[in-house]
Amino acid sequence: MGNDRIKGGYDAVFSLGDLCLGAIQLQKNNLRPFSGPLDWMGTPQLTKVKELFEKRFADFMLRENLRIIGKATEQMLLVLDQNNLVYSNHDFDTVRNSLEQLPMYPSVKEKLDRRVDRLWDKLLTARRILFVRTNASAEETAELAQVLRSVIANDFRILVVNHGAVSRIVEQNWQIDHVYSVELPDKEIWEGNDMLWKHLFQGVYLT
Repeated sequence: MGNDRIKGGYDAVFSLGDLCLGAIQLQKNNLRPFSGPLDWMGTPQLTKVKELFEKRFADFMLRENLRIIGKATEQMLLVLDQNNLVYSNHDFDTVRNSLEQLPMYPSVKEKLDRRVDRLWDKLLTARRILFVRTNASAEETAELAQVLRSVIANDFRILVVNHGAVSRIVEQNWQIDHVYSVELPDKEIWEGNDMLWKHLFQGVYLT
């Protein structure tokens, strides 16, 4: 089968988490012409991502739902959207924000709202969309695909990349419409699998 399920041209490509890895690999493979709302977020539960699509991201990163957990690094804060279980560690720097206050919130929310608006515009107008998700089960992915079918006007595909004790690309053969699922080696996932990701995206391009 190879990657035949996802080959072809796309008007838009979006990462759906669970970490920044998907967005990073899209960028490395020239498949990221613009930012999506979940590109640099931590979204450990795909069920919560599915719920965001169900409610059209209506309460995404609202200030009253945010909790400052601490420092992600010396430069950035770790902030949690408690309603949606979305973790931000790239939006609030430690120079202009603190463990008590987020004065940058209005500008961050404005940026995220623009990305949500762009996402929704593409859902309604794009002829074909590719979504990339790392760390997902077959059941969660099937539920996500069902929700996406209800909100997307035209065609879409989902690439799911899990990691495990393998040495190459191993297809998972979930037999879910619109979905291509694989497993990659779980050692050095941030850079060690670059050539495997490149192989996954062979024949995938932006129109």
